[in-house]
Amino acid sequence: MLTRREFVAAQERALTFFRKAGIVVTEEEKTRIEVADFGLGDLANTGLEILTYVNSERCCAKELVLFPRQTCPEHRHPAISPSNPGKEETFRCRWGEVYLYVPGEPAAAPMAKPPAGRESAYTVWHEIILRQGNQYTLAPNTLHWFQAGDMGAVVSEFSTRSVDEADVFTDADIRRMPQVK
Repeated sequence: MLTRREFVAAQERALTFFRKAGIVVTEEEKTRIEVADFGLGDLANTGLEILTYVNSERCCAKELVLFPRQTCPEHRHPAISPSNPGKEETFRCRWGEVYLYVPGEPAAAPMAKPPAGRESAYTVWHEIILRQGNQYTLAPNTLHWFQAGDMGAVVSEFSTRSVDEADVFTDADIRRMPQVK
């Protein structure tokens, strides 16, 4: 669980990354930056800062900030209903470098390292390196995780409807929806 001080500090730090990426954030949007520590209380290693622009019944657009070497843990977006096969998403790197892992041939020498003590919760190792201007699209229900490089990263996410509370994480200790005390 995050303290209010940690939450506000992470929001402020995320704004510095948006500026580095040349992304203008309105005063109203600044208040909506989500800080996700995934319930682990280790934001520096496992976390994500998220600004959602739109999340309608048909589409979603977000900006994701990852601080240096911060990791979004392994998860998938399962089917929600017979008419909703799960979230399809495209990641486009705006600034920095991101190491994205999906099923496939494992990287011989992966650039990312899972957070200490949580290594067993990272099972897919096919590496896709996203640098500024690179993008990658994931099909629904695809297991994936990602980590920023040494400078951190800003990534735009374009997807079908996002139902974050339905995400399935490999690590049973993960709690997707943040709590702030």
